[in-house]
Parts: sequence; structure tokens; C-alpha cells
Amino acid sequence: MNNPKHTPLYDLHCELGAKMVPFAGYEMPVQYPLGVKKEHEHTRARCGLFDVSHMGQFTVAGDDVAEALETLMPANLVDLAPGAQRYGIFTNNEGGILDDLMLVNAEDHFYLVVNAACKDQDLAHLRATLGETHTIESLDRGLLALQGPDASAVMARLCPAACELLFMQHARFDIDGEEVWISRCGYTGEDGFELSTRAEATDAMARRLLAEPEVEAIGLGARDSLRLEAGLCLYGNDMTTETTPVEAGLIWAVSKPRRRGGERPGGFPGADVILHQVDARDHERKRVGLVAEGKAPVREGAVLVDDEAHEIGVVTSGVFGPSVGRPIAMGYVNRDFEAPDSRVFALVRGKKRAMIVTKMPFVAPGHYRG
Repeated sequence: MNNPKHTPLYDLHCELGAKMVPFAGYEMPVQYPLGVKKEHEHTRARCGLFDVSHMGQFTVAGDDVAEALETLMPANLVDLAPGAQRYGIFTNNEGGILDDLMLVNAEDHFYLVVNAACKDQDLAHLRATLGETHTIESLDRGLLALQGPDASAVMARLCPAACELLFMQHARFDIDGEEVWISRCGYTGEDGFELSTRAEATDAMARRLLAEPEVEAIGLGARDSLRLEAGLCLYGNDMTTETTPVEAGLIWAVSKPRRRGGERPGGFPGADVILHQVDARDHERKRVGLVAEGKAPVREGAVLVDDEAHEIGVVTSGVFGPSVGRPIAMGYVNRDFEAPDSRVFALVRGKKRAMIVTKMPFVAPGHYRG
């Protein structure tokens, strides 16, 4: 990778002995000396700290900003309370997914966190569509994710008031004179927090969290297995411009007020395609969870076939799930095979591996809802 970018924690990763790999234009830690499996297990049992500073962080401000953002996605933002966070999807005119993101109503503006690989295109998209009427700023901030059942206990020592947040709530706190933007959310299925800091303050914040006895540094390898066990999509794998939210099993992200018969139906790119699929349910494929026989994972790109070897789908993500104790995957199948317990086969090195369609998530979520 030519001239890779570095997050504010690059030196800390090297100091901690991380194995660095190219990811979305950055050098990022895929694992630390603890190893991917133990990092995964530690996050499920205690608490892990992830560097996600490569993600894009934007603000969008101006008159009627919620209404303006609703022209780009099927989320209900007009009714989003101050301090609340919502999942959103940028769509294109064909109903495909340009990116998925989190949005926070920060009262006088919206705060957005977008995927690292898409942040340049997302920024261009926002400026091209809203730039003449709204102020769009790309922020130079670090982003840390503190995840696991002990995350609240750790946060209670650092910022007790943040522990009052519920899942998908956001607020801004003073920690040792530094304003930190904290959301109670994450990408592991566990309870946890995401902390946005000034880039210059990120290293000190990470070191302070790592000094807590419950916390270990966790790399991208375990982040992938944790999110897959939680049934969460990875943009570029499990959803792309070639998939609609309905095909991707994200019909809940098409808010009821934006559907036909709602208060503000349509009005976003690809609405005719997406709302037709919401109503008619005549789309031909569906994202599903899969559990494989044996111990070896079935990886992204493996073709799925029926018992007569007819092609019926494809695996889009696959790992060995340490918390599940089996190889797990997600992928797209012909809707004749979407029902749980349907038996399909993955072609792996010319041989058929049996897989069972399974409901997701693979592990029960631990989100704090009060």
C-alpha cells in the first residue's frame, strides 16, 4: 500500500506489538500478541478497546437539517429526539446501498459516523446534494470503541455520567478538561461506548482506558468475528450498491413514516424500488445466517448450491465463531431457502460443505436499555 494513512494511535499500536495490515487506506492493527481468538473471548467476557479512528466523522448543519438528510436515506430523522442516535443507509437511484452510518441529533446539527472505505465518497455525496444549503464538515477526531460487559464499570471510573446513557443515546462530557463525545453503541453486540476525541487527545485517552484492569487492546480480526456473531453487516461484503435494504434484511431501517401510508413516504433515492419491495416482498434473494458443519470456516465468495448442485446464493462473510464454537457465515440465498433450518451447501475447493440457514444474531445481544 503506497503512503498509508495512520490514525492517532499508530505509535501506540506499534508499542503494543500489534500486527499491522492495510485496511481502507490505513495501516491498522489486525491483532495484538494476545491473538485473535483470545481478543474475541476477552471482549465477550470483560472489555476490549478498539481503535476506529479511521472511520469518517462529519457534522451537517443548517436549516431543517433533519428534513435535508431524509432526502438521502429512508430513516426517520425528523422525529429523532436531541441526543438520540439512529442507524441510516445512503441509497442510490436504483435502491442500492451506498453506505451505512450512524446519525446523532446534536440539537443544532447532526453528527455522522460513516465507514472508513466510503468516507471520501460520502463526503462528496453530502456536499453535492446538500452543500449549497447546509454546512458539511469533516472532523479531525479520533474514535475509540470500548466494548464488553465490563465497559460500564470501566466508564464509571472515567465518566460516571456517561453510564446513564441508554443504548443508542449520545452526549458530550468533560473528562479532565477534554470534551469527549460519547455514544452508547458499538459493533460487537455487547454493551459499550464509542468515544470521539480531538485527534491530539486520543492517545492519552486510549492509554488511560488500557490502564484499567478489565481492558485489552483488540484488533480488526476479533472485531470481524465479534460483529459477525452479532449478525451485523460489513459494508462492501454483506451489502453493496448491488443490494437493497430489503434484500439485506434491513427492512427495519426503512422507517415506518417513510413507507407508503406513512407521514413522509418516499422522497429518498431509490424509493420506488425499495418501497415496492417493502410492500410486495417479491425480491428474489435474502441475507441469512449460516452455520457450517465441521470446524473450518467457509469464507467470503463461496458459492452456495442446493442438493442438486443448482447455484442458489453466495457467502459474503465467514469466520469460526469463538463464542458459538462453530463456523458461522452470512450470505444471500434464493428466497426458497431463506427459512431457518433450510439445508444448503457451500462449494469449498470443489467439495460441498453442508450449511444450515439460521436466525441471527448468533449470540444474544448485551445492549444496555435500562
